[in-house]
Amino acid sequence: MAYLFSSESVSEGHPDKVADQISDALLDQFLAYDKDARCAIETFNTTGQVVIMGEVRSSEYVDLQAVARKTINNIGYTKAEYQFDGNSCGILSAVHEQSDDINRGVDNGDEENQGAGDQGMMFGYACNETESYMPVTLDLAHLLMRTLADIRKEGKLMTYLRPDSKSQVTVEYSDENIPQRIDTIVVSTQHDDFIQPAGDTREAQLEADRKMLEQIRKDVIEILIPRTKAQIKSEKVLALFNDNIKYLVNPTGKFVIGGPHGDTGLTGRKIIVDTYGGKGAHGGGAFSGKDSSKVDRSAAYAARHIAKNMVAAGVSDEMLVQLAYAIGVAEPVSVYVNTYGRSKVKASDSEIAETIKKLFDLRPKAIERALNLRQPMYLETAAYGHMGRQNETIRKTFTSHYHETKVIDVELFTWEKTDRVDDIRKAFGL
Repeated sequence: MAYLFSSESVSEGHPDKVADQISDALLDQFLAYDKDARCAIETFNTTGQVVIMGEVRSSEYVDLQAVARKTINNIGYTKAEYQFDGNSCGILSAVHEQSDDINRGVDNGDEENQGAGDQGMMFGYACNETESYMPVTLDLAHLLMRTLADIRKEGKLMTYLRPDSKSQVTVEYSDENIPQRIDTIVVSTQHDDFIQPAGDTREAQLEADRKMLEQIRKDVIEILIPRTKAQIKSEKVLALFNDNIKYLVNPTGKFVIGGPHGDTGLTGRKIIVDTYGGKGAHGGGAFSGKDSSKVDRSAAYAARHIAKNMVAAGVSDEMLVQLAYAIGVAEPVSVYVNTYGRSKVKASDSEIAETIKKLFDLRPKAIERALNLRQPMYLETAAYGHMGRQNETIRKTFTSHYHETKVIDVELFTWEKTDRVDDIRKAFGL
C-alpha cells in the first residue's frame, strides 16, 4: 500500500541553527590558527543573550565575542526590533579546558591509533532518489529554505521576510519505495508586521493579519516555489510536482515574533535536519562545535561517505551504515549494514559490512586524513544539512585581534565525493 513520508528543514535564522553556526564558526576560527585544536563548543541563545559553553584545548586565543557577533550579523539578525541582534546582544563565555581524562584516551602517544574521542554509534545513509543520493523529501525541504534565504538577502522580493523559517515536504511513495508525487508543502516564515490594522479593535488586527497571510501565501506559491523548481535538474524530481499539492503557509496565521526572541536555541537540537530527514537512523550525537577527533562528527561523515559510494557504485539502491566506537579505542567495535532488501549484489548485508572493513580504514585519525577534516570547513555545514551538499573548494578569510589575517583555500563536504566507486565495483565484481 502506498504511504506518505515527510522531512523538515529550518533556515539559518532558526534559533537552534543560530547556535550551531556560532559553535562551528568558533571551531573554524580555532582550526584556522591551530589545526590540532580540540573543541566541543555548545551555544545557547535567547532574547538578547548568547551563552557559549564547552571545552577547548588549543595553543591559540580566540575572541569568542567577535566571532559570535559577526556570525549573528551575517545570518541577518541586525535590527533591534528583532530583540536579538549581533551588535547589541549580551554574550557570556563559559568555555574551559578539555578534560585530561578525555584527552588521555585520544592522545595516547600513537598518532595512527589515536583513540576515539567518545563512545557511541554513528549512521550514514544514501539512496538513489536524487542526484545527491539523499531522500527527496529532505532535499526539497532544504532547497526551499536556501531559496527563501536567497530571496530575503537579495531584498528585492518578499521584502517583509525575517531570518527565521521552517519547511516540510511530504511525498507519497509506492509499495516499491519509489517517490510518486508531492502531497504537502509546509512553509512557515517569520515576517515584518507589514500591514497595520485600520483601528485599535481586535477585528481590525485580525483583518490586518489575514491580509498579511494572504500576501505571504501568494508569494510562496508564485515566487518561492517556481524559483525552487528552476534549480532542480532532475526530471524525476520535477515530475513529483503536481497541481494538487496542499500548501500550508504560516498555519498559525502570523509569525512576527521569531528567532531567539520567539524560542530559545541550542547547539545540536536539529540532528535529523542535519542528516537524513528521518530516513535511515541516527545515533543521537550532534555535530556542530566538535572537532574531528569526536567520532560523533567524523565517523558520521565517514559512514555517509561509505553509504553514498556504495549506492553510487550500484551495490544497493539504498543503504544504511552504522559504525560504533569505544572512547580511547581506535578501531570501531562494530560495522553494520542494512540494504533494506534492495541490494544488487550476491552478498548478504553482513558480507557487505566485512568488505567495507577491508576497503575503508575507520580509525579516527585515518578518517581525519582521508576526508581532510582538520580544515576550517565547518561553518558551511551548520545550516541546510551536513549531507548531500556540494563538494567544492572555496577561499575563506580569517581575521583576529591577536594574529595575522589568514586566507585559506578550504575543501568543503569532502565526504560527498564519490571517489571510492571504482574500488567498490572491483571488490564486488560490478
